[in-house]
Amino acid sequence: MAGLFITIEGPEGAGKTTVLNRIAKKLQEKGQDVVQTREPGGIVIAEQIRSVILNKENTAMDARTEALLYAAARRQHLAEKVIPALKQGSIVLCDRFVDSSLAYQGFARGLGMSEVGSINEFAIGGVMPELTLLFDVRPEIGLARIHRHNGREVNRLDLEDISFHKKVREGYLALAELNKERIVIINAEQEEERVFQDAFSQIEKVLK
Repeated sequence: MAGLFITIEGPEGAGKTTVLNRIAKKLQEKGQDVVQTREPGGIVIAEQIRSVILNKENTAMDARTEALLYAAARRQHLAEKVIPALKQGSIVLCDRFVDSSLAYQGFARGLGMSEVGSINEFAIGGVMPELTLLFDVRPEIGLARIHRHNGREVNRLDLEDISFHKKVREGYLALAELNKERIVIINAEQEEERVFQDAFSQIEKVLK
């Protein structure tokens, strides 16, 4: 595929969305064709699945059900939005992708990274990002940011206790260690401007 697929990952409150908006804007100013999207969501069907996954009422949801729903939303999003954009030569910037499922469901929920990986292999059919930026933040700092940020939706995952969020971070760092050629860790505890500069410099490397 002619385009460039870049994903942004990180625990809750890492500030991904804010920086991603700035990255998209700067790339567009440089004349790049950019498609900015998110998971789960980005298209109608996947947004409907998102509302089921993140609904605070759905506390009875089984961990495997959750993992399968994420994979289903991912497949539809890829088929309908990401793959066509890459074929057109666009830069696709996606807020979360398969690493989220591995860190949250595989590691933090204890389903196993290889088990969650296998259902996602079926879902993604070999489509992987060229670059993944992991916005790393300690859960104490990330969750404090969420509680200060009144406009942000509080979803079912935000209600998990601190030990869950610590496991999510641990899972992400393990993935970064295993995928050094693809995943670059960005210190998301820095000032927003510094985070943006660090992230953008990594994207410029793959654009060259």
